[in-house]
Amino acid sequence: MAINTEKNSYTLMFAIGLVVIVGTLLAAVDSSLKDKIRVNKLLEKQQNILYAIGINENQGNSVSFITAEKAEQEFKKYIIKQIYIENNNVIEDDNAFLIDVKKEKALAKDPDYSRKLPLFIAEKDEKKLYVAPIRGKGLWDAIWAYVSMDENMTIQGIYFDHKAETPGLGANIKQRFFMDDFIGEALLDSNGNFKGVNVSKTNLDPKNDDKYDNEVDAIAGSTITGDGVTAMIRSDLSLYQSYFNKIKNN
Repeated sequence: MAINTEKNSYTLMFAIGLVVIVGTLLAAVDSSLKDKIRVNKLLEKQQNILYAIGINENQGNSVSFITAEKAEQEFKKYIIKQIYIENNNVIEDDNAFLIDVKKEKALAKDPDYSRKLPLFIAEKDEKKLYVAPIRGKGLWDAIWAYVSMDENMTIQGIYFDHKAETPGLGANIKQRFFMDDFIGEALLDSNGNFKGVNVSKTNLDPKNDDKYDNEVDAIAGSTITGDGVTAMIRSDLSLYQSYFNKIKNN
């Protein structure tokens, strides 16, 4: 018996079948892409942390990460411990890497919420480094960084990134000429109080020779982005001071 393709019922059933098939295929593709995106984000995070401790493939003035293929192996090699700090308690947790800093910062707006502060402890050239992920607000959208410090809260390396800062201006926070200025900068003042690093338009140390002035040169035309970097460092890294006080006193 031949099928009457001119009937409305046939058209309807054909359309329903097509929707089901296409929907199933799209769901399968979406699931596959989600897994790939998740893995890529984790590898990127490992590359950023490794960059902050000086594990990269930089040449000249360029910024070059180690390859994604090497990231997981190198991360396991150099990161000897993962912890998070909560209410001044230190919790060792191999999944601290998965803590969502953006989410934690948002939840911390509730005064009753205990924010989790992840910290990655690395060992490189027989020296311990402590990498803290921080997040703030630039001119247009989010900015963030991975900051490597020694036990004195002196910056040993840093990687900045952003979501939507202006190309050639605020976006230059992820260029080496800006990031490298932070290396060696003290986060504490001479009395041991947290001061951070001020991105200053009036810095009188253009060569950045003074590492105890708590200042680096601003990027021309990027005042609001620079202010965001200053505020991010001050607000987020200050939360780690009690931990560093403890390890220095032990």
